[in-house]
Amino acid sequence: MPWRVTHVKPLADYRLDVTFVDGTQGEVDISKLILSSEAGVFEVLRDINLFNQVYIEHGAVTWPGEIDLAPDAMYKEIKKHGKWVIEK
Repeated sequence: MPWRVTHVKPLADYRLDVTFVDGTQGEVDISKLILSSEAGVFEVLRDINLFNQVYIEHGAVTWPGEIDLAPDAMYKEIKKHGKWVIEK
């Protein structure tokens, strides 16, 4: 599955640098989601120390508390645009 994440690095301003198993690389910007009034479970990631604890589990970008991002949607947007900006 090409959408499996093999590398993730937290960046400033609630962004991530990600690389997939096929070598595709790009940026994920989740600042708008995290800072939104509709952040839901992602609201806890406003704590930058928690945000920076990002890791990979089963090919998905994950944080403590079972918070994760859909790797297939991430891959599709990065493959197409080089970046995935999550609005809400």
